Amino acid sequence: MATTMPETLVAAISNKAAHLRIESVRATSEAGSGHPSSCCSAADIVATLFFSVMRYDPKQPRQLSNDRFVLSKGHAAPLLYAAWAEAGLVNKQDLLKLRTLTSDLEGHPTPRLPFVDVATGSLGQGLSAGIGMALNAKRLDRSGARIYVLMGDGESVEGSVWESVELGRQFALDNLCAIVDVNRLGQSDPTMLQHDMEAYRARWAGFGWHAIVVDGHDIPALLAAFDEAARTTGRPTVLLAKTFKGKGISFVEDKMDWHGKALKKGEESQKAIDELTKQLKPGVPEPAIKKPAGSVNGSKPAKAMAPPSYKPTDSVATREAFGAALAALGEANPLVVGLDADVKNSTYTDKFGKQFPDRFFENFIAEQNMVGAAMGLAACGKIPFAATFACFLTRAYDFVRVAAISHSNIKLVGTHAGVSIGEDGPSQMGLEDIAMMAAQPGVVVLYPSDAVCTYRMIEAAAAHQGPVYIRTGRPKAPILYGNDEAFAIGGSKVLRQSQSDKLTIVAAGVTLFEALKAHDQLKAAGIAVRVVDLYSIVPIDRTTLLNCAKATQNRILTVEDHYLHGGLGDAVLGAVGSEGVRVRKLAVLEIPHSGKPDELIDHFGIGARSIVEAARQML
Repeated sequence: MATTMPETLVAAISNKAAHLRIESVRATSEAGSGHPSSCCSAADIVATLFFSVMRYDPKQPRQLSNDRFVLSKGHAAPLLYAAWAEAGLVNKQDLLKLRTLTSDLEGHPTPRLPFVDVATGSLGQGLSAGIGMALNAKRLDRSGARIYVLMGDGESVEGSVWESVELGRQFALDNLCAIVDVNRLGQSDPTMLQHDMEAYRARWAGFGWHAIVVDGHDIPALLAAFDEAARTTGRPTVLLAKTFKGKGISFVEDKMDWHGKALKKGEESQKAIDELTKQLKPGVPEPAIKKPAGSVNGSKPAKAMAPPSYKPTDSVATREAFGAALAALGEANPLVVGLDADVKNSTYTDKFGKQFPDRFFENFIAEQNMVGAAMGLAACGKIPFAATFACFLTRAYDFVRVAAISHSNIKLVGTHAGVSIGEDGPSQMGLEDIAMMAAQPGVVVLYPSDAVCTYRMIEAAAAHQGPVYIRTGRPKAPILYGNDEAFAIGGSKVLRQSQSDKLTIVAAGVTLFEALKAHDQLKAAGIAVRVVDLYSIVPIDRTTLLNCAKATQNRILTVEDHYLHGGLGDAVLGAVGSEGVRVRKLAVLEIPHSGKPDELIDHFGIGARSIVEAARQML
């Protein structure tokens, strides 16, 4: 089959590959850093994809009907930039600004660029995003678009890759094609399997993928393999492309110690460029880029979400309120989708799943893939809510970090937070999640205390453009607010106050109810304090906190079901500490133990008894 390819097409793609190598060398040499050898190994693959296989509008890279390309091996960014320059979207002169402060052509790709859907460079994440994009094209938009993910052989050791491989088979994503650039050499050593292509094939095939071993520098063979992938139904395809690092540059090709090293500007880089230039074939016409397969029908417009309908006497866990709110949101907004990691009957996302099965994706126990797939869905215009126990999001934290870099429109919900979950013990208690999420720039962190606030925060999270984390709890809680109460991201609520208050107690979630109990006990003892529900931790309501501090002799006591470092207390201290406000923090100070929720809250110093004692000490 490879021999029937038109010679002019093969020559045209070969020329494009040579140009991609030349521009990658030129850009990295000008920058004085980068990964030209990693670009060279994949140049034939990328040229074949961009100039013969993929269907896309180069002037509208985010058009939903386009085939999509994810560069999971993000260190080969110059190759990606060169491809889009050859496609006409990027000015070739701008390639020489690679890795400079004045250019968005960064060392690894970010969505500052219109042709980058998700940031890459932390290896092992691209295929997860590709899962989300493929789900969107196949199950939601039904666009006929195909998704191509280029990976390195070194990164295929990452466990997150195999989560994605499992899910690709499970979802039968025959519109997904992974390409592994098996160039044999890692950064510091040869890769585990080097060029054992049969071992690669057996592994991927064993996971249920259609696995094709191909010479990654043989363009007719690549064209035939991509055609075979497009004709494969019922399962995804992987092209296992045997390549050589530094291909086309004789003094670099297949040699160690060239990873992440630019050729020296001047004689060394020019020698490489001259060698690559000689590989160009004259008189070959430009290949035509294929147009997208069709158009994508727009979703129905969102309508107003039904309001909550809780009774003042109700007792509802915030995780349960989240489930009800997500189902109501799904009814109002067709762009909302849900993702689970085999805990939907605990996070209550099963309500959404039963009501909207076509928009709900079970990832099983694969939290990394769940967050990565959510990023892919968000890149396609959906509003994904991905939920699991707060503690298990730590496993996916690198994905959260990259989602923040991408400013991805994902909504993460962590349930079962803190010692208040009770008997399951410390491995199940999310006690560091606020610190994790608040550490990432641009991530909104919300911690509602009752069902009404939770419901409204889910609505606000969907309307917010950018990543949001919502912390919810396991125990049932009283209703604090009326159904018509308004909540804004960046706000707070003062629940108790008087003219004679001597101290402000700031809490959220389960400890807010402990603070209210402490308020009543202190009031009975003739001590007036005010209580603030800090449901929005990032951004924080600095104005209200400062006003409360001013009214209470610059004294604030914080209390939270979270470890001391990086939680609500540190957020408050960071907001008001520079104004001379004295802040004392109550938090979980040690690794906790199994027990009853109420006894754990008291035992670990975040209950009403500890709040009263701390308040008396401060006063």
